[in-house]
Amino acid sequence: MCKRYFWVVLLFIGVVTVSCKEDRKPNVVYILADDLGIGDVSCYNPEAKFQTPNIDKLSQEGMRFTDAHSGSAVCTPTRYGILTGRYSWRGVMKKGVTWSYDSSIIEPNRVTVADMFQTNGYKTACIGKWHLGLNWAVDSSSKWPVDFTQKVRNSPNDYGFDYSYVIPASLDIPPYVYLENDEVTAQPDRETENKSKYGWWRLGPTGSDFSHEKVLSNFSSRAVDYINENKDEPFFLYLPLAAPHTPIIPDAKHKGKSEFSEYGDFVMMVDEVVGNVTAALKANGLDENTLIIFTSDNGCAPLAGVKDMEAKGHFSSMQYRGYKAEAYEGGHRIPFIARWANQIAPGSLSKSTICLTDFMATCAAILNIDLADDTAEDSYDLSPLLSEVPFEGDFREATVHHAMDGSFAIRKGDWKLILTKGSGGWKTEENDLRIKNATHPFQLYNIKTDDKETENMVESNPEKAEELRLLMEKYILEGRSTPGEKQAYVKSENWPGTDWMSK
Repeated sequence: MCKRYFWVVLLFIGVVTVSCKEDRKPNVVYILADDLGIGDVSCYNPEAKFQTPNIDKLSQEGMRFTDAHSGSAVCTPTRYGILTGRYSWRGVMKKGVTWSYDSSIIEPNRVTVADMFQTNGYKTACIGKWHLGLNWAVDSSSKWPVDFTQKVRNSPNDYGFDYSYVIPASLDIPPYVYLENDEVTAQPDRETENKSKYGWWRLGPTGSDFSHEKVLSNFSSRAVDYINENKDEPFFLYLPLAAPHTPIIPDAKHKGKSEFSEYGDFVMMVDEVVGNVTAALKANGLDENTLIIFTSDNGCAPLAGVKDMEAKGHFSSMQYRGYKAEAYEGGHRIPFIARWANQIAPGSLSKSTICLTDFMATCAAILNIDLADDTAEDSYDLSPLLSEVPFEGDFREATVHHAMDGSFAIRKGDWKLILTKGSGGWKTEENDLRIKNATHPFQLYNIKTDDKETENMVESNPEKAEELRLLMEKYILEGRSTPGEKQAYVKSENWPGTDWMSK
């Protein structure tokens, strides 16, 4: 009798355990590469000169998007959009990126995706490159530009993250310190700089525990530790990497691994991080109940040596025109892969146009949360796409692209209007010549028939150009690009394109 009772109890415990696992909310891991071009991922580019097997495996087990776009062609505004579901140009970030000691660009009362997870029973963590500004303490007696001994305000912990371990900005922008939660982990004891061709970084204060070459592996191990330590509760892990953005500094283990270039080595190092994270999820029995997203904040940077790589047959932008910072497709068309076992069909493909701002509305749908009208104003719910049933028709009404200099572009269906004569990126002789020879202030391309953006149709199809211009103006004036209550128009003398608002 006792023996039978023992087995009944054991069976009951097993059933309850299985039931709890099935009822548990899904974990969400968001891996954001930095300046990774769509052609740098081998499952997108069959002609890539190096391989990304771990990222490719995510694609084999999940869904690969071929028409995904970052919210901007540079990193700070894209990161704002991922966390808030809102285009950054609606706030203070009209162009460019935040710099060394700039203040936070996220508004104090704005709800973030981390807030949403946190208030719904999730553990939340940000491990990686922040680059959204921090409010540093200032002490005139300090030898450094800010007082590193004081806590910072408006760290990730003030925007919904229980735990954060970050660097302030890119690896070429000082200061070079880690912040754990809102405190610097080790005081600067020197200034460092590097002037090598692709491995350079600017002179700046450097923490005693900081080595540029070890940052990526440090983030990887911290992410794995976080997964191991939080396996018993649902969590949201935001993992914005600092690579393969310059400085291009693969570690000794990866140097030469691609048999192509140090950039290829560095991309393969990013790929290994993806493998480490997925292995940790599997080891903890979490891989079947975790939505993993892998993507990039914009296209590959010219400073990474794209011309040298192209001369050797590798095209980080594939057939698309342009690179990071530009309104052309190469500036913002990015890899985007979503894997969620038993939810997303393995090896599936989506050709729908999506934007990284869509993350917040998607997570809200997964959590069965209704978003307020003043939240995630530019975020569409991707969940209808994440199924075995093919999605028909246009998913988004339109998608706004934004160049480094603040220039706008807008894409609706097959058509894309660029509201500037040039690329909107860095000043180059090629771009100066393009602007000088332009006969019209705008550019109109049919992306379906001309994905290389070679034939400007603005003069042959003025009706389509005007339709898109008016839609762009509507999105600005109504404070949103999704259905919902009209939001306040944020007036600013710095609005890019104010000269076309009255055309």
